Amino acid sequence: MTAPTARDQRSGCPISIALELLGDAWSLLIVRDLMFKERRTYKDFLEGGEGIASNILADRLRRLEAAAIVRKQRDPADARSFVYRLTAKGIDLAPVLVELVIWSARHEVTDAPPSVVKTMRNDRTGFIADVRKRWQAGA
Repeated sequence: MTAPTARDQRSGCPISIALELLGDAWSLLIVRDLMFKERRTYKDFLEGGEGIASNILADRLRRLEAAAIVRKQRDPADARSFVYRLTAKGIDLAPVLVELVIWSARHEVTDAPPSVVKTMRNDRTGFIADVRKRWQAGA
C-alpha cells in the first residue's frame, strides 16, 4: 500500500490526513525507534521488543517511505544491507512524539525515564531542537 494522495483522503481535515499517514500504532513506533532509540535496520526494528510481525514491519516501512517520512539507503558499513533514516518530514514529527510521551507519562505508568520526561516537559523547545540537530548532523 502506498501513501494516500489528495484523491484518497477522506477530507482535507489536517487530523484526518495525519491519521491516514500515521494512524496505526506501528508507524509511530517505527518513527519513535528511529528518532529516540537509534534503531536503523530492519533487524533492529524486529528485535525492538514490541513484537511486530515481519510482514507488518515491511508494510509499514514501505508506507512510511512512500509518504516521505523515512528514507531507505544502503548501509555504508555493509552494502548488502539497508538502513532507514528519517527525512525532514519525519523529523518534523518530533513535537508530536514529545507531546505523546508527556501526555502518556502524566496519565499512565510508562517505562520512559522520569528525567527524560521532565526535560521534555520543562524544555520542549530545547529537547526538540536537540533531536533536530542530531538528525541534521547525520544521526
